[in-house]
Amino acid sequence: MEIEKIFGDLPTLETERLILRRITLDDVDDMFLYGSNEEVSKYVTWNTHKTLSDTKEFINFVLNKYENNQVAPWGVEYKENRKFIGTIDFVWVQPKQKIAEIGYVISQEYCGKGFAAEAAKEVIKFGFEKMDLVRIQARCDVENIGSSRVMEKVGMSFEGIIRKGIFVKGKHQDIKMYSILKEEF
Repeated sequence: MEIEKIFGDLPTLETERLILRRITLDDVDDMFLYGSNEEVSKYVTWNTHKTLSDTKEFINFVLNKYENNQVAPWGVEYKENRKFIGTIDFVWVQPKQKIAEIGYVISQEYCGKGFAAEAAKEVIKFGFEKMDLVRIQARCDVENIGSSRVMEKVGMSFEGIIRKGIFVKGKHQDIKMYSILKEEF
């Protein structure tokens, strides 16, 4: 699996209600809307966006990854209103091991409507079919019930709690680990 070939031209993926596509600077306002929401950023590794320049800085970081053929996030666009509602990506990939981890964030007004699970199913399918992965995992803060539900909805199995498994926002936190294997998908 050559990451550069796979992500050199990030493919657009489509589901019933969503388009998973490259992020652009045109997405800055929609991304800032959820990125500046403390409820949305509560369980993620990045800090709440305080200004539009925080969001632009992140988008430029992503654009640089696209330009350098590196693993980078898809923007999640809701087909019905063409609104940019979140991101999903492989937060890391180990090509030789054929394993990867996904991460996602959805705007608060779109949470609880199945969008994260719909996007995750498509990215998992892409990982197994196009990247020849054998294991895809995801982790979340033990208190992030919504994210746990998404992982369960997409068929991931709960593997356990990794005690103090991540240092984020100044403290060690316990995280839940989920995974799905290619033969289970």
